[in-house]
Amino acid sequence: MTTSTIMVVEDDEDIRQLLTYNLEAAGYKAVGAGDGGQALARIRRQPPDLILLDLMLPGMDGFEICRELKKHPDTAKIPVIILTARGEEVDRIVGLELGADDYVVKPFSPREILLRVKAILRRASPTEPSRQTWQKDGLALDFDAHKVEVDAEEVPLTATEFKLLAELIKSQGRVQTRDQLLNSVWGYEFDGYARTVDTHVRRLRQKLGPYARMVETIRGVGYRFKE
Repeated sequence: MTTSTIMVVEDDEDIRQLLTYNLEAAGYKAVGAGDGGQALARIRRQPPDLILLDLMLPGMDGFEICRELKKHPDTAKIPVIILTARGEEVDRIVGLELGADDYVVKPFSPREILLRVKAILRRASPTEPSRQTWQKDGLALDFDAHKVEVDAEEVPLTATEFKLLAELIKSQGRVQTRDQLLNSVWGYEFDGYARTVDTHVRRLRQKLGPYARMVETIRGVGYRFKE
């Protein structure tokens, strides 16, 4: 099995070394970058399988890097976990809106980082042995290829967005609470992360265009895909 490469973009050398050490101890190949410009150049030259991205970086900050990554087809689907300081809720939400798959609040434990990395890499790799498809009106999914089309045009979804849509469709007509979605899509349950679900649903709706209405909000409970 090929070893996944994780890039750690963090200007604090102690944190960067801590993360790369623990990632390598867990069996990953870890590479580090201390500033945004250097990181973006290395990502474009040799795209990693996942990026741990600090928001507050010298030169080009994490927001700019995330925005640039999502502009280009070669890097748009690379999963990104943003690292943020406690209390910066607005920054966390903006990072998710720009296309990040998840976020971790500092100070964090290496175990939590490894849990997030493992969960995201697992859902980014299709495991269905046979091709499964779904279609309703002009919305079509190919579960095996992780491909979504809106009115015959492919829509680029991140691995997390695709998994979220797939989970809602598989439970079509039934309400999924935020906690259930955190468990089934993100692979964990942590208090205070429900906003992650809301942000991803909002971003997913924007990409579904005229079919956004199929994802219904059940106030005070969660979400349901319309029958």
